[in-house]
Parts: sequence; C-alpha cells; structure tokens
Amino acid sequence: MKTTIYMVRHAESPYIFGQEQTRGLSEEGLAAARKVADILEGMEVDYIISSNYARAVQTVQNLAERKGLPVIEYEQLRERAIKGLEYEAEWEDLVKAIEKSFVDPDFALEGGETTRETQQRAIPIIKKLLKEHRGKNIVIGTHGNIMTIIMNYYNKDFGFDFWNRTSKPDIYKMTFSDNQLDSVEKIWD
Repeated sequence: MKTTIYMVRHAESPYIFGQEQTRGLSEEGLAAARKVADILEGMEVDYIISSNYARAVQTVQNLAERKGLPVIEYEQLRERAIKGLEYEAEWEDLVKAIEKSFVDPDFALEGGETTRETQQRAIPIIKKLLKEHRGKNIVIGTHGNIMTIIMNYYNKDFGFDFWNRTSKPDIYKMTFSDNQLDSVEKIWD
C-alpha cells in the first residue's frame, strides 16, 4: 500500500532577524500560496500538517480551507537553524555551513543544529505519519533545509546541490511503501 507525502516548501517570506517563527509571507508569497492550493486542490488530500512557523502554515492554509481540513502543526518540523538564532551571519557563510553539514552530519555553527540532530527530531514524526496514515495522502508545509534533510534521510542523493536548486515555494511528491521511499517527483513548475 502506497503512502504519499507532498512536501511543500514555504513561499517567499521577507527575512526579519529575531522573527524566525512568526514572520509570514510577502504579497508575492501569498499569491504563490494560492497557486500551491490550485496545484494540489485536484489531488486527494487526507491530512495537512506543517511546521509551526507562520510562513509554512500560511503556504498550506489556502489548500486546507479548500479541502475543509485543519492544519496540524508540529514544532519538531520547524526549520533547522544552522547557527544560533541569537546572532546574525552573512548569507554566504550560512550557505557554506549548510553545504558542509551535508558532508559532515555532525557540523553546525555555534548554537546551531546539525543535520543529525535535525533528523533525530523530525524523522520520528515522518515515521509516525507513515504508520498512522498508511495508504493516505499527506501534505506537509515545510522549509527548504529541513525538507532536504528529511529527504536525505531516505535517499542520500538529496543533499546540498538539491537544496540549492529548490525554489520558494516548491512541491515534491514522495511515494512510500511502508517506511521505504519509492520515488520523488517535482510537482511545482
């Protein structure tokens, strides 16, 4: 029996230091979130979950309203902070750190979370969903880094280069047999 997870990376959200959890989508992001709903509306969706970060919830909210489903939030699916949230860093430094974290899963900048630590908090939720909603279609409102880290757990081909090619928003259809990943298909165009 196949279970499908649609990973929906959040739409455009203006970066505001100190508001990692609460910052929402830009006007462009809100329009893209409606397009996400348009794409997934014709597909059977049984369950919608999300990171508890506002931008991820907002990206799947239109779909949830159209389907008459709640968005169930999981704090464990929050974005991975490669550095501590109490200090700023240059984007180029963060990208280098993210790249290194896919080679060395125990690497993070000061105060940050490693790839391994992120998988240890997120993968139990994915396994729980696959077990409890076997044969169903699940939409997950997510973030680029944690989405890639989750996908990397199931297939090491999903690493830094994949992360670097993703867009905001983005949609990937992951098909599972039990807890085994069978295929991944990009849905967002």
